[in-house]
Amino acid sequence: MPSSFKGILYPANLPTFHRLPAPQHLEHLVQWFWIPEWDLEPGRSSRQQVIAFAACNVVVQADHVEIAGPTTRLSHQDLAGRGWAVGALLRPAAVPFFTGNPAMLRDVKVDLELPDLQDAVVHAMEPPAGGTLPEARRENAAAAFSAWLSNTFTEISPEARLANAMAELIASDPSVVRIEDAAARLSMSARTLQRLSQKYVGLSPSALIRRRRLQEAAERTRTQPEADLASIAVEFGYVDQAHLTHDFQKVLGLTPGNYRRAVERGSN
Repeated sequence: MPSSFKGILYPANLPTFHRLPAPQHLEHLVQWFWIPEWDLEPGRSSRQQVIAFAACNVVVQADHVEIAGPTTRLSHQDLAGRGWAVGALLRPAAVPFFTGNPAMLRDVKVDLELPDLQDAVVHAMEPPAGGTLPEARRENAAAAFSAWLSNTFTEISPEARLANAMAELIASDPSVVRIEDAAARLSMSARTLQRLSQKYVGLSPSALIRRRRLQEAAERTRTQPEADLASIAVEFGYVDQAHLTHDFQKVLGLTPGNYRRAVERGSN
């Protein structure tokens, strides 16, 4: 599981936030569970900005369940009052169980009618007896989500497992910088790779590669303020610093230098 803050632009502004691994028997369906909890003073709000992972999420809150599709740009969530969410970052193989076309969910969220899942997770996060330790509540919520998945999902197809392998390769191997690199490693044509990515992720393989590079470059920019930006660009497969800056501006709306200064100011 990657860094707890990978993809999160301003961790200092986060509420309580945890990522919990999926149980081994569900690793082909869920990458991990993520659980933020917040309790803000009246009249205050907190905007959380994220370079989201290239995937769909199913998110349970006290009053609804939704699926959030893959994003093509910087996303954010405005928090206020008191609340929590329990999300599952889906692997590609799980996506067809929730939508027939993930591309239709790009940059949107759609409510799901899943009362059994909602009731189980709410019961874990808001136990009627009270007094449950926060860590236990989170673990119980992930276990409830896992139990629902285990009881709901059928066996996945070989094609779906191949889609998982594609996404895992692109997300974890920095040497994959072109579609052809991934296609060769998976012993398939670039066209087949394109089809798999669109069907199971809703984004092109090129978009997945760009997302990984931008997430990693942003995290390095934030966590190593002394690192030279030109060196960061080369490390993560950019031709030069100008191309890194272009990606930052296109997705984040600011340059790497300005992002670094914003982190240092503790402002979003």
